[in-house]
Amino acid sequence: MSSQFLPVFVQILVAIGFAAVSLTLSVLLGKSARTNKIKDSAYECGMLPIGEGSPRFSVKFYLVAMLFVIFDIEVVFMYPWAVQFRDLVAGGNAVPLVSMAGFAGILAFAYVYALKKGALTWRN
Repeated sequence: MSSQFLPVFVQILVAIGFAAVSLTLSVLLGKSARTNKIKDSAYECGMLPIGEGSPRFSVKFYLVAMLFVIFDIEVVFMYPWAVQFRDLVAGGNAVPLVSMAGFAGILAFAYVYALKKGALTWRN
């Protein structure tokens, strides 16, 4: 059994060796940079780095991002189902249709709930 994994182990060793040799050669052959206060400061598109590093985002931003991910996952699940739907219901089997209707119903309920809570209104 170990002879079956020999190519995998050899590839792992070659990858680790290549990474180690590349990093070692870059340290040995690379130019040593001179540092000063200006070079060590953060570069912000030509602007002086004054003030707080990152702005605070509204909770609404994260809520919309989560809603996007939820409905994106819905599409990821529904597309393969729709492609195979004809084969799934062959012979009068209604289980795939009912299961997807339940899945879409739960997501529709979540969408209506988000609308009622005002998650998608941008004026507030």
